Amino acid sequence: MPDHLSTTRFPVAVDAALREAGWQPGRWDIKQAEHWADTLRAHASPAGHRHSVFPAVVEAWAEFGGLTLVPPGPGRQYTPAPVHFDPLAGLHLARTLADLGRALETEVSPLGTEGDQQAVLAMDIDGRVYSIDHTGDWYLGPDIDHALATLVTGVQPARLTTG
Repeated sequence: MPDHLSTTRFPVAVDAALREAGWQPGRWDIKQAEHWADTLRAHASPAGHRHSVFPAVVEAWAEFGGLTLVPPGPGRQYTPAPVHFDPLAGLHLARTLADLGRALETEVSPLGTEGDQQAVLAMDIDGRVYSIDHTGDWYLGPDIDHALATLVTGVQPARLTTG
């Protein structure tokens, strides 16, 4: 059997940041995830915009919710910022997330923040992860694992463009 297979599901730097934050394989706080889901579902913006909540994002909240990851190194293409998994940081962004979802022809829900709340992290119904900040919308990866690798290792994410 080849010995080049990783013994963890994450790259070394991501695994180290996760474990430092208190994550371990099998971490699952569905009670907290359901509380976040109920809070987001109950919230409506002044203009009536509502949050989407779906299984992929609830699963991400259950596994990573409440954690703050501090990247262990300088990053490959940019200096990575801490990542905090708290969907309520996006509570008042229902319209912004709905607009992104419409542009992507999917539903989008808040996941947490990047940096000192400079960017909101979001996930779509298929588990793809995005970052939304003052400079634009960014694609972080096809799933939470790839997104974490992008965020923690400082790999330049792809900018979402129109057209």
